[in-house]
Amino acid sequence: MNQTNRYEERLGTDPMLPLVFKMALPAVAAQFVNLLYGIVDRIYIGHISGIGTDALAGVGVTTSMIVLISAFSSIVGAGGAPLAAIALGQGDRRRAGEILGNGFVLLILFALTTASLSYIFMEPLLLLTGASERTLPYAVDYLSVYLLGTVFVELSTGLNTFINCQGRPTIAMYSVLIGAVLNIILDPIFIFVFDMGVKGAAWATILSQACSAAWVLGFLFSDKATLPLEKRYMKADRKIVLSMLALGASPFIMASTESLVGFVLNGSLKLFGDIYVSALAVLQSAMQFASVPLVGFAQGFVPIVSYNYGHGDKRRVKECFRIALVVMFSFNLVLMLFMICFPAFVAAAFTDDARLIETVRWTMPLFLAGMTIFGLQRACQNMFVALGQAKVSIFIALLRKVFLLVPLALILPRFMGVSGVYAAEAISDGTAAICCTLVFFWQFPKILKRMPLRS
Repeated sequence: MNQTNRYEERLGTDPMLPLVFKMALPAVAAQFVNLLYGIVDRIYIGHISGIGTDALAGVGVTTSMIVLISAFSSIVGAGGAPLAAIALGQGDRRRAGEILGNGFVLLILFALTTASLSYIFMEPLLLLTGASERTLPYAVDYLSVYLLGTVFVELSTGLNTFINCQGRPTIAMYSVLIGAVLNIILDPIFIFVFDMGVKGAAWATILSQACSAAWVLGFLFSDKATLPLEKRYMKADRKIVLSMLALGASPFIMASTESLVGFVLNGSLKLFGDIYVSALAVLQSAMQFASVPLVGFAQGFVPIVSYNYGHGDKRRVKECFRIALVVMFSFNLVLMLFMICFPAFVAAAFTDDARLIETVRWTMPLFLAGMTIFGLQRACQNMFVALGQAKVSIFIALLRKVFLLVPLALILPRFMGVSGVYAAEAISDGTAAICCTLVFFWQFPKILKRMPLRS
């Protein structure tokens, strides 16, 4: 076997169960630690003496803009990488290289555009997402520094999945671990030792992300990469860009609608008081403890499915999906039930404000109820992306947040008060998970019938 292709070819030959975990566990570990980027920021910020609760609310409302900016990287990372893996499975290395090169150029353009627009419209957007006179200064302090590192965010998250599709999950894991560990170390130094407060948390984050980006680019430009980033493939190709945009639209919508939801939820909660905005920041952080590892697991199994789909091996595609469905559903269910049963314990990690802990105690079970079955949607939706099914993926992405959550978040508070805002999340999550699962099991056999037979 050619040494250059050895890592990729194991995607189509190794026993499936160990292969899935070999590919997924480094990504899960990396995403778990990466989760600490935001979580550690909020834990430290929430414990700043005298201003912790207001500062936490301020940083919380920046989440919508940060998520929207980061979502653009998913167009390349979650849209381009599966296409590159399919091309590798088909033996078309030139096309895979062109996808990577075009993705790199797109990420640079996304970074420059989103950072510039965010700076120009920063305060109006923050007010729209729920910032008040008390919390706006903290939001501006954090975001104005964070935006300086936009290009690092786009490159590190958008290109890291291309390392995974080469069958190198450990290398991809290191890129995340480097940034996350640095962030954990630098946060208390910048916030407390240098007495920089909220700005210190932002500086710690962008410096850490810069190191992650350097690691990713260092590998992709090296001769260790089986699919290297080459200048000759960076010339824009309309067909490749459009194919990435089509498949990447689903993960982009799924990520960016989190931002839209932040605008709607924070805007609704602001009417009831800043304490509920602070509570939402805690609730969304808690939700990430389950959703982010699922993202990591998907980063592990999607390249396997895409490669074998391109290679024409139906058996391995179905086997990989069965493993992913069981693991993602079970993990998500157990973690959600734990947080629903012990909400005050979770809240205490973020704040020592008794009023905020009490607010989280009664809102968390309501907010997370629909998330108990959300592992089903994560597995099925990522399978659609892995199989290159752009149209269905886009519909599923729009269903949960745009068609369900936004209308519910605007309507239910009229009848249920502040509880209606949190109930909207639960109803939309549960409904979308059921619909996505039903659509997948209806479409999956049809997709397999259209799949070319293995040569």
